[in-house]
Amino acid sequence: MRAVPAMELIAQDAAAVRVAVEIGAARVELCQALALGGLTPSIATIEHAVAAAGGAVEVHALIRVRPGGFRFDDDEVSVMADDVRAAVAAGASGVVVGCLDADGRFAHDQMSRLKDAAGSAGFAAHRAVDVAQDPLAAIEDLVSLGVGRVLTSGGASTALAGAATLAAMVARADGRIDVMAGGGVTADSVDAILCTGVPAIHFSAKRTVRDDSGVSMGSAETGGVGSYDAVDAVLAHSIAAAVRSFGGGAD
Repeated sequence: MRAVPAMELIAQDAAAVRVAVEIGAARVELCQALALGGLTPSIATIEHAVAAAGGAVEVHALIRVRPGGFRFDDDEVSVMADDVRAAVAAGASGVVVGCLDADGRFAHDQMSRLKDAAGSAGFAAHRAVDVAQDPLAAIEDLVSLGVGRVLTSGGASTALAGAATLAAMVARADGRIDVMAGGGVTADSVDAILCTGVPAIHFSAKRTVRDDSGVSMGSAETGGVGSYDAVDAVLAHSIAAAVRSFGGGAD
């Protein structure tokens, strides 16, 4: 019987954290503005998520100061370092970060600053690796930085499309860092993704909540105040069932 891979659910609020507890997830990646790829959640959001978790799941905060790529200047890194410290102080078990340099490699000095800010808390890298110059070589950079886990779709738009690279990344990591698959995960794609050998899978199980009032309040919002993504508990349970089935456990 294969070991059941760990599950990480994307959460933007306490309600999503409670769904993560229901499905037996190991962690949540907590963020806001998921439609923008995820940004740093507020301190109150972290505190409420930690309370909702009740110790049943770990809360790991995404730290990303803005959308639009992963090359950051010194001011932005300073803000993120303070955000890391504040997230850990608010009860987060770890943080998820990613800074690239002009050559498309992980920026060692910037990543080191963020790791120092995290102290003994968990320290993971997000999908910045998927736009790195060489995702396989990036594994070595992350190992040297002491990163414990990297979230990746294998350099593709979805983890299913990047399955071959995911398998190569798992082999390159050789147990030195956990390679967690994420990106467009559905119940139907779980088996093919997990066959790459990844020890963990990350998913949003999201639905879109729309407002079509006709009033626009920003350049990204047309036809209404806007829409936002929320966790769909039914989808989350179906993905979790597929993961447990792959592991050989009873549902």
